[in-house]
Amino acid sequence: MENELDKIAESYVKLVLAIGSYDKDYVDAFYGPTRLQEEIKNQQPTLQQIKIKAQELLEQLSAINATIVDELLKLRHKYLTKQISSLISHVSSLLGNRLSFDEEAYAYYDTKPPRLSEEFFRELLNKLDTLIPGKEPLPLRFNKYHDLFIIPRGSIDKVFTIAIQECKTRTKKYIDLPTNETFHLELVNNKPWSGYNWYKGNCESLIQINTDLPIFIERAIDLSAHEGYPGHHVYNCLLETELVHKRGWIEFTVYALFSPQSLIAEGTANYGIEVVFPDNDRLEFERDVLFPLAGIDKSLAEDFQQVQIILSKLSYAEIEAARYFLDGIFNAKQTIDWLMEYTLISFEKSKQRVNFFEKYRSYVINYSVGKDKISNYIEHQLGQNTNTEARWEQFKKLLVLPEIA
Repeated sequence: MENELDKIAESYVKLVLAIGSYDKDYVDAFYGPTRLQEEIKNQQPTLQQIKIKAQELLEQLSAINATIVDELLKLRHKYLTKQISSLISHVSSLLGNRLSFDEEAYAYYDTKPPRLSEEFFRELLNKLDTLIPGKEPLPLRFNKYHDLFIIPRGSIDKVFTIAIQECKTRTKKYIDLPTNETFHLELVNNKPWSGYNWYKGNCESLIQINTDLPIFIERAIDLSAHEGYPGHHVYNCLLETELVHKRGWIEFTVYALFSPQSLIAEGTANYGIEVVFPDNDRLEFERDVLFPLAGIDKSLAEDFQQVQIILSKLSYAEIEAARYFLDGIFNAKQTIDWLMEYTLISFEKSKQRVNFFEKYRSYVINYSVGKDKISNYIEHQLGQNTNTEARWEQFKKLLVLPEIA
């Protein structure tokens, strides 16, 4: 049975690589056998041929479904089925069958994004209104306040280096990482995102931080944990170690960006921020270490934390903005205005987010919806046992599952 799954998995990898010739963003990482790349290069299938082959793979998976009894193999079967179904939807889109925002989110990421009213966001903004000093309109007042927490450009490298190292040290207390794991930090420009992890295989990552816009102090831990430890770098390293090397599951040597795997990858990366800095640990580390490194007044830290808690709940407003924009309800200017009003980000940052929506479309759901999905799963597994060690144990188990059970 596993031999049949192995054959289907190899065919899946080749199809993902083949789509990469038509959509350069689709293949986020690949560290599998070079012969597969050569096979695709020598005989590049058309999009229609890719779609037909993928449908055949789904039929093969369906035919063997009832014969699988091993629980881990069932998860592998489920993972391949979802990934290939998503692949077919993406190929259909490339062939001209464009979906609505909600349809695409479900077809690509196997989830239905929620719809939240403006009243929901307005209530959160009203809470913020009482925390931000001044009498000007809240967006203007907030951005003046937020500017107090900008990391000086000359301090970005040292602040992120210390933040990543702390995340790594804390992660290694609970997760045994391979001795060869490593990352490289690079500051870049002209990107539609604020941070990115490019996984190279052999437990090596390139972590890029975009410096187009001012970087605020809270992003040091957010990006260090999300892109590095225990986020994307650890996730990919453990998948490679546990599923590729130990089990020979070749499907995990490739990462199709627009696929259900991204919901898990982004969800675990965002949830991992809270795992690596539980309770007041984050406040203490930012106040006592990062604020001084950046030359920011540490007496502001506690009030700033309260503001950040509310801002995190406004993250779903980005999903609404993307939906309005991609479904043609808002044009770019209206989307920017909406983002400035309901997420309080600057005009320049709002423009960057619209560029992200244009490039990655419904991918934006993976951050908020993914985190909540992971949080709900882990909290359910924990039950009443909510100590730090138990949470890390559940988190680690989830990182090496081919799918949430």
